[in-house]
Amino acid sequence: MTNDTPRAQLAALVRELAVVRGEVTLASGITSDFYVDMRRATLHHAAAPLIGHVMLDLLEEAGLGAGEIDAVGGLTMGADPVATAILHAAASRGLDVDAFVVRKEAKAHGMRRMVEGPDVAGRRVVVLEDTSTTGGSPLQAVEALREAGAEVAAVAVVVDRSTGAKERIEVEAKVPYLYALGLADLGLEG
Repeated sequence: MTNDTPRAQLAALVRELAVVRGEVTLASGITSDFYVDMRRATLHHAAAPLIGHVMLDLLEEAGLGAGEIDAVGGLTMGADPVATAILHAAASRGLDVDAFVVRKEAKAHGMRRMVEGPDVAGRRVVVLEDTSTTGGSPLQAVEALREAGAEVAAVAVVVDRSTGAKERIEVEAKVPYLYALGLADLGLEG
């Protein structure tokens, strides 16, 4: 595995750590014969750094690297470790990319913010998610970020399930949808 590309190494780790076979009902309500439990990868000592670098590379290849975007993040909790991994990967390369967290609902006390972290108003951001089925969580984050004054440049997910999230996000949010790994990369297609 050491001679594989970071993306191939990540795919192998996600297959090993996060793919759970058996019937499951997803957050979207859709039933599936497998589940990709990305927290098992995004919070893993070897997979998390790879996620940061693979996702940063994905953004750079799409013209959304440091200098083109200011920050990354998404709806808590799936996006949180992905954003942190990208923040650390960028810092290790001497690049400035901040992270943020979008709450599911505004706090009833304190600053009552929906978006936590460095202020996103007037900044160009990318919405993240670990995996997306229908696109609901990223769309909720896009809405909150636009209300907070951010310019959303894209949505980027680690694993795309090929179940309509891309099409829905590109139509409803009118931003590009990027992903690092598809079902074929995880041996779940074909």
